[in-house]
This record gives sequence, structure tokens and C-alpha cells, in this order.
Amino acid sequence: MNPSTLIGILASILLLASVLLFTAESPASFLNLPGLAIVITGTLAATFISYPLREVVRVTRLVGIVFRRENTYARDDIKELVDMSRLWFQGNVQAVEEALENTRNPFLRTGIQLVIANTKEQEIIDLLRWRIARLKAREHAEAQIFRTMATYAPAFGMIGTLVGLVNMLEVMEAGDVGVIGPRMAVALLTTFYGILLANLVFKPIAVKLERRTEERLIAMNMVLEGISLITKRRLPSFIEETLNSFMANFHDEINDPSVPRRGDDEAGQHV
Repeated sequence: MNPSTLIGILASILLLASVLLFTAESPASFLNLPGLAIVITGTLAATFISYPLREVVRVTRLVGIVFRRENTYARDDIKELVDMSRLWFQGNVQAVEEALENTRNPFLRTGIQLVIANTKEQEIIDLLRWRIARLKAREHAEAQIFRTMATYAPAFGMIGTLVGLVNMLEVMEAGDVGVIGPRMAVALLTTFYGILLANLVFKPIAVKLERRTEERLIAMNMVLEGISLITKRRLPSFIEETLNSFMANFHDEINDPSVPRRGDDEAGQHV
């Protein structure tokens, strides 16, 4: 499981346990199945109305990504690109084609196949950039569905609260004042459920999917750069060094806090 997701789940459980055990006389007072049903059913209904069925079904399969660590295999892609560039530089086209059969990255495979077919560099770049843009648009739309659900959930929580307030007013009209407090608590629980689902379920999933897309785009742009260098017949060592720069962790290039500025040194001496 993804470590950050595990930590988040444990923190959420700790938060809910604190709410149930230390802020309420009875944990059961925070349980309101009709209110929870209003929030969940209403959110799902509004989501299905807003998006095509195929898109909603597709994103439900992506929820598992949040719970597992996904590897982009960027290091493997770099190694494959460098090995193929070396073979291509040597003019061994058959060996490059054989290496493509064991390539698990379809984006990389397409780029190398276009290189072997002697396609113009700009045409290769345009095609690969179009595939990058298509993936970015599709995955952004997938994350947007969960952001939309995060918007709907609190709204339906308010609807449940309004329904509870109407029922409370009916009780007040009947003169039964003793049940006003419990009815009011039940009415407010639906808002609690809506805010909880929005901020602990739907928004985190959307952010996780967006971060996944960013990592995939970095990996795809790295492959794109490698393909471009191969078409220019750059040396394999140069290609390897360039691609490794995509995976490096850079410090602040403007200010290095480990090196004091000259003005700071002079100020320290005056003090």
C-alpha cells in the first residue's frame, strides 16, 4: 500500500475516534443512516447526471490507485532508450526491433518504431506530444469527477439538514419540546457527513490522481526527449546524461542556504 495513503487513513481513523469517544456522550449519537444515505445517494445521483456512464464507471476503477504504490518505471525506460540508442547509433536496426518486443512502455515503443521508419523528427514530436496532451486531458477529467463529487457531498448534506429541520418544526408544532435537541442533532449530522466525505474521501482521491498524472507526464516527456535525441543521432552517453536529469532532485538554483551571502557576513561582523 502507498505509505502516504496508509498514514492518511490512520490519521482519519484517529480523528473520527477522537470525535466519537471524547466529544459525545454516546458514539451512537453520530450514527444517522438516513442522513448518510441522503448524502451518498444524492452525490452519486448528481454525478451520474453530470457525466456519461462510461466515464463514471472508469473512474471507480481508479480508486485502487490511491491505495497502492504505482511505479512509472522511468529508470527502466531510460535504460531501454540508452540501449536502443546505442544499437541505433551502430546501425543495428534488427537488434532495435528485437528490443522493442520486450518493451513494456507503449509510448516508448511507438516513438522508436517511428524512428526506425525514418519519420521526420518534427512529425514524431508532434504525434507524441498529441498523445501526451490526450492523456493529460483524459486523466484531468477523471480527477475532476471526484472534485465534482466533493462539491456535491456538502450540498446534499445541507439538504439532509433542511429535511431534519422541517421534521423538527413539525415536532415543535405538536408541542413535544423534549425531542427538539435530538432532532436538531440528527439534522446537523447530514452536513457533517457531507463535509467529511468531501474532505477525507473525494478531494484526496482527486489530488492523488492529479499527482499521478504529473508523474506520468514527466516520464512521458522524458521519453519524448530521448526519442528526439535518438533522431538527431546524439551519442548514447549524452542521451543517458540528459535523461537522468529528468529524474534528478534539484536544490534551489537561485539561493543555496548552506552558503552565506556576503552582506550577511558583513552584518555579522558589525554586530
